[in-house]
Amino acid sequence: MVRVGLAMLQGARHEHAEALRAASKQLDVHLEIVELRSGMEVDEHLDCLVLPGGESTAMRKASQSESLLPALYSWMEEFPGRPVLGTCAGAILLASPEDSKDSFLRAEISRNAWGRQRDSFEADVVITLETPSGMKVLPDSVSRDKFNHQPLPVGEASLTEHDSLFPGVFIRAPRFIQSSIECTPVASFGEEIVGILDGNCLALTFHPELTGDYRFHRWLLHQSLLTN
Repeated sequence: MVRVGLAMLQGARHEHAEALRAASKQLDVHLEIVELRSGMEVDEHLDCLVLPGGESTAMRKASQSESLLPALYSWMEEFPGRPVLGTCAGAILLASPEDSKDSFLRAEISRNAWGRQRDSFEADVVITLETPSGMKVLPDSVSRDKFNHQPLPVGEASLTEHDSLFPGVFIRAPRFIQSSIECTPVASFGEEIVGILDGNCLALTFHPELTGDYRFHRWLLHQSLLTN
């Protein structure tokens, strides 16, 4: 059993949940997703965390009433060996936490550095992170949840994973300041590093949850099994 804490601040959190379920099936791992909406729900029994993409300023504001971000940061400090996946805005929250906290990444990041919403794009990203292989699974038919949200459908064809290439989805994406990176690069777009690994913190400036390629979510679950 892997118990994943999913920060429900804002953004593509439901798509992360669907990707985690698919990855758990590929690895034949039992999964429990804990939807975190308040600091009180962050506990020592979580095996890993997901900080989804969205809008980092909105996430910080959404966290204030329930103290979720401070609790997530405290959890990461208390359990530094447990894996964390931060995508897009989640990477910003890892690199630029609250003023009282040190960065969880040995890298600096610049918000919305690719441009406005209209400058969003998709492109192949080269992946060097070692990820566990998994069985091919068909997506479930997903209905709307209690909040009337329906995750994006994933077609069977998009489940194919091609060697080192990954379908990168960049939406108002941040950029790592390349000269500041002092940890392990794991993803690149051309000459630019777009994914880094610092200890067990994996930060990506794109959205893997919006694709049918689950290797990063498999990595998270696999690392959770290794560290617990």
